[in-house]
Amino acid sequence: MSWTSPSGTIMDFMTDQDVQKYIEDGYVVLDGLLTPQECDELRQRMAEIVERMDVPEHCRTTFSTYHDEQLKTQGIAKKLGLVHPVILQSMYIFKQPGIGGEVTPHQDATFLYTEPLGRVMGIWIALEDATVSNGCLWFIPGSHKNGITRRMVRTPKGTFPLTDFIGQEQTYDDEKFVAAPVKQGSVVLIHGEVVHRSAENTSEESRHAYTFHIMESQDTHWSPDNWLQPTEELPFPPLYTK
Repeated sequence: MSWTSPSGTIMDFMTDQDVQKYIEDGYVVLDGLLTPQECDELRQRMAEIVERMDVPEHCRTTFSTYHDEQLKTQGIAKKLGLVHPVILQSMYIFKQPGIGGEVTPHQDATFLYTEPLGRVMGIWIALEDATVSNGCLWFIPGSHKNGITRRMVRTPKGTFPLTDFIGQEQTYDDEKFVAAPVKQGSVVLIHGEVVHRSAENTSEESRHAYTFHIMESQDTHWSPDNWLQPTEELPFPPLYTK
């Protein structure tokens, strides 16, 4: 199955100029991937999942992630030259009005490290309008060309906490960040090394989004130190279907 909608596939929305922007800036916004109805259906499905969940009090946080059906895109990955992409993880981001927290500047490759770098891409879908006031994404264009300085790794078995950081996050100039507000149904493609963040949601409107990460698996080494590890029973599923 490939991810399609009445409004088309990602392939229909990505021009050569979009590909070039992604290469140069480390991110690109594609408008109109999903219809408002499709966005509402995804939000309703997540509401049903949350309603059925029995989450212990100590596990409840403002920023939560849950696994839902994977969105599988083919056209976008092929146009960017991905041969054997696999799906690493997915997250549903609520960003509720007034309490949706800040996500500090980071690079996804800090948490999803590969050798060589540059093999991971985030696909961030706006299920509602994302504005400056409700916490849209901000990027430092071109910052994906400078590598990473920090990694989150597993600690030795039997120790606590289970993960730790090696290296240090750089200090970033706020003036270099560029806002990327998007309309409901738009998708943002995010290079694994581009520096990005989002601010608190200070508005009265929520900013729901669905995001997942894919990795080009051909000639790529997935670090055994990463927090996330595939198993024989639960391998990283392929993006493409035959």
